[in-house]
Amino acid sequence: MKIAFFYNNNKELEFFKDTLKDYDVTFFKGCINGVNIDEILDASIISINAASKMPGELLCKLPNLKMIATRCTGVDHIDIDYCTSHDIVVKNVPFYGENTIAEYAFALLLCLSRRIIESRQRILDGSFNTSGLEGFDLKDKTIGIIGSGHIGLHTAKISKGFDMKVIVYDINRNDNLAKEIGFEYVDMDTLLKNSDIISLHVPYNKYTHHLINKDSFDKMKNGVVIINTARGAVVETESLIEALESKKVLAAGLDVLEGEDYLRGLYNNHSEEEKNKILENKNKLLSFDNVIVTPHNAFNTKEAKIRIDRTSVDNIIEFKKFHIE
Repeated sequence: MKIAFFYNNNKELEFFKDTLKDYDVTFFKGCINGVNIDEILDASIISINAASKMPGELLCKLPNLKMIATRCTGVDHIDIDYCTSHDIVVKNVPFYGENTIAEYAFALLLCLSRRIIESRQRILDGSFNTSGLEGFDLKDKTIGIIGSGHIGLHTAKISKGFDMKVIVYDINRNDNLAKEIGFEYVDMDTLLKNSDIISLHVPYNKYTHHLINKDSFDKMKNGVVIINTARGAVVETESLIEALESKKVLAAGLDVLEGEDYLRGLYNNHSEEEKNKILENKNKLLSFDNVIVTPHNAFNTKEAKIRIDRTSVDNIIEFKKFHIE
């Protein structure tokens, strides 16, 4: 059973070469979208990360493919419907980053609430004047968490440590954990109307596309803070920009953007009109002093990457162990 493995750096390569040394593996640096398809035609297993797109038009060219091991939690970069209908197993890394990404969400929130980036820039400009740098406390604020998976639940735990009131929306409820952690499940409208801060922790799919849109912003408090460490397209960018311009949104911390695959040079399957809109929206967001944009970096800690790599190897070994060619 041949394995095609797409890696990013030499540190990754060394780990996977060592842990998969007893397997027939061919390593490729970069994304699957940049490889000659003929080089992976005989692969039964392909390992990628979120930067590699695997739509149906690519998958149909891989007749021997039986498993995709993606080294991330989200699977929106893979055509799951195609895989299901063609008996291709997709394994992700569901639990690597519950604390990692929740911590990053709060890093963004604290930078906004205490004007950290502006304060540092003030010093770099040679001034110790604090005028115009007034922030706000998190204590007693209401944080609305959309999505109570592992990351959302860890965000709730951190929020309680700041003495915040925590309300959560999710289509799946865990009332025992809600009681244990100390948060309340509410419907979406209640969350939008009552939250001082909204933090997004849902996967991206057809149901969560533009989950936060113009109608959502209209229902929010004036001066709400938006934190998005999930996926860019969960938020309708044009509506967020309008809400920032009208001061409905006080500030936003965004580790993800719509069209970031194009911005990062990872995927170019966009029309010229789409590319222009992606660039226009990115530039508008960067023009706001009260918006922090980071390059999808919430996952990026030493510990989280070790968990990702080990789980990915385990997924491959487990599949191969029980799969008979």
